Amino acid sequence: MGVMETSANALYGSPEPEISVILPVLNESKYLEESVNAILDQDFAGSIEIILAVGPSHDGTERIAQELADKDSRVVVVANPTGRTATGLNLAVAATKYSIIVRVDGHSKIPKNYLALAFEILKETGAVNVGGIMAAEGQGIFENSVARAMRSPLGVGASRFHTGGQSGSADTVYLGAFRKQALLAVGAFDERFTRAQDWELNFRLRAAGGVVYFDPRLVVTYRPRGSVKALAKQYFEYGRWRRVVSRRHEGTINYRYLAPPFTVIGVFSSILLGAIVSPLLFIPALTYALFILLASAKIGRSLAEFVSLPLILLTMHMTWGIGFLTSPKSLAPKVALRP
Repeated sequence: MGVMETSANALYGSPEPEISVILPVLNESKYLEESVNAILDQDFAGSIEIILAVGPSHDGTERIAQELADKDSRVVVVANPTGRTATGLNLAVAATKYSIIVRVDGHSKIPKNYLALAFEILKETGAVNVGGIMAAEGQGIFENSVARAMRSPLGVGASRFHTGGQSGSADTVYLGAFRKQALLAVGAFDERFTRAQDWELNFRLRAAGGVVYFDPRLVVTYRPRGSVKALAKQYFEYGRWRRVVSRRHEGTINYRYLAPPFTVIGVFSSILLGAIVSPLLFIPALTYALFILLASAKIGRSLAEFVSLPLILLTMHMTWGIGFLTSPKSLAPKVALRP
């Protein structure tokens, strides 16, 4: 650990106790005030600023963001006319004045010790980005059920930032606390990416010799989608953009990412061949259906969650897989990264 820290400090210097928190914001009226207030209420002895990159919203988000800025001078609003997440992140990064940049989303909430802990982990490990657990927490039966699925390997695979695990270097982490100099050195966020821009950025940080570090003590409350339609859209986009990353950076795909597309192919082939050739060929589809029921029973904590989870798990698996399989090569055309 000492070698890692010495190397990073030689490149980027020891971080100052000053943090810029950036949030890309679009249609986040439900949780934005809660999210910003949690940042303002941090037990962090140093200086902080909050940069809200606000896209054109239809739910009053822009008004709420401006009201928050009017109440506290530490909150700054910048316009993100495109509404795209990566563009908003880069606009927010460009507006920061401190050497440490912490990303938070408008539908997430950080605990009181988050900034202080992230700062200490950056300093102790010498990493260029540190992050922790995406602790999904819903409101109501459907959101709670989605949260259960998102925190289970039966729902999203064994990624540490979903399910927890030992601290150490990682391929990617949730959100992240970055050394600004390292972030700028690799060109910041790639604005060609609608989704998976964090995974893609962490790949470039690691390729440049930096360490991306996971620590389970960094826990962020994440608010899941509130409807099947919204969940399906989210996971479809996850799948199609993860395919873009795998095309752009060879060798970055593994069995966990291939499981959903293979499941889609297997289930649909089973149903089709079972109907045309022989009922015996329904067995793979029926086996998957049994898996969904058993997984729902294991994940759910109530009868209502057990009833909700089969549709939720099916939606997450199938839409991710379909998104991956149908991802067109025309996505993410080649453009220069924002300097």
